[in-house]
Amino acid sequence: MKKTLDFINQANKWGAHNYHPIPVVIESGEGCWVYDVEGKKYLDMLSAYSAVNQGHRHPKIVNALIEQVNQIPLTSRAFHNNKMGSFLMKLCQLSGYEKALPMNTGAEAVETALKAARKWGYVKKKVEAGKAEIIACSNNFHGRTISIVSFSSEDQHQNDFGPVTPGFKVIPYGDADALEHAINENTVAFIMEPIQGEAGIIIPPEGYLKKVREITKKNNVLLIMDEIQTGFGRTGKLFAHQHEDIRPDIITLGKALGGGLYPISAILADDEVMEVFTPGDHGSTFGGNPLAAAIGMAAIDVIVEEGLAERADELGTYFIDGLKKIDSPYIKEIRGKGLMVGLEIKEEYGSARPLCEKLMNLGLLCKETHELTIRFCPSLKISKEEIDWAIENIKTVFAEDITQ
Repeated sequence: MKKTLDFINQANKWGAHNYHPIPVVIESGEGCWVYDVEGKKYLDMLSAYSAVNQGHRHPKIVNALIEQVNQIPLTSRAFHNNKMGSFLMKLCQLSGYEKALPMNTGAEAVETALKAARKWGYVKKKVEAGKAEIIACSNNFHGRTISIVSFSSEDQHQNDFGPVTPGFKVIPYGDADALEHAINENTVAFIMEPIQGEAGIIIPPEGYLKKVREITKKNNVLLIMDEIQTGFGRTGKLFAHQHEDIRPDIITLGKALGGGLYPISAILADDEVMEVFTPGDHGSTFGGNPLAAAIGMAAIDVIVEEGLAERADELGTYFIDGLKKIDSPYIKEIRGKGLMVGLEIKEEYGSARPLCEKLMNLGLLCKETHELTIRFCPSLKISKEEIDWAIENIKTVFAEDITQ
């Protein structure tokens, strides 16, 4: 334990305190499992917030990285490289969109979508200059840049970071009528998550996505679907919006697109939206670099070739059914879709944080969100046997007096 504390104390001394990690120090990992600096083995039930859908160090993705590193990792966008076109083609053919625009992080993808929507509003919809408005949902999480926190409903995300960026309106999540009432002649886009991850795995009412798509189409408003956490098989479909068979105007992607090895993000849209960008409008030194492109192609291939979306659908149902069989007075609700699962405890029993730490001690890593919810998002490679093992450990923790 001394070794663990040494690493934690070092990070606390030299790093900004903008995170509150579970007190484990991970040194290595493979598949669904990680090992700490003391040699203890843990089942990773968070998967780097769904960035490791394919499992840690998947050999196909690692080999793609090594091969590309030994050629050329970075060229900048001042020049073409021989990997980016193939990567963008693969993304577009996978999703059915006409164009992809590569960036690095999820927040950058969201910023790119916001810029695309605003310029589309002025150029195509002919909104009066400086008046474009974008609607978002309460309890959203789209990133932490100044523009993005400007439409957060979390006080902590805005307090002492103002002035916030104007041009955003926030409505309740899951309320299609509220969207219809909020739209006006200056509305250029509605941005939403098909499932709210950071909010505690909040799933909207059945039919909500279809209704949202109808309302936005009727009003000539772009629908931006943030699939950064939910994309690439996590919910049992390649993209979560496919559960309701809709087609957004813009999709933001990230996390699992990098295969757990490298930050890669992108937006997808048709020419109608993408053609508003001209050289110099937007960009990134690293966006679309050959290393990212090689990794991204391998990451996509693993999701498709290994049927990980279908696997998440089957095993997610198995996992949720198993959790629902836990008889505990402390559990308020189990909710999820695919392998994106939340277990909410009753408010009177305090924070979910101590439960996550107890699970850590039993060899299972997860994290609380919104104080009361434990989020379970394991690698999509997880087996039924590993799920059974996780459920037994969760049962053990909830069989104890959690108020102690």
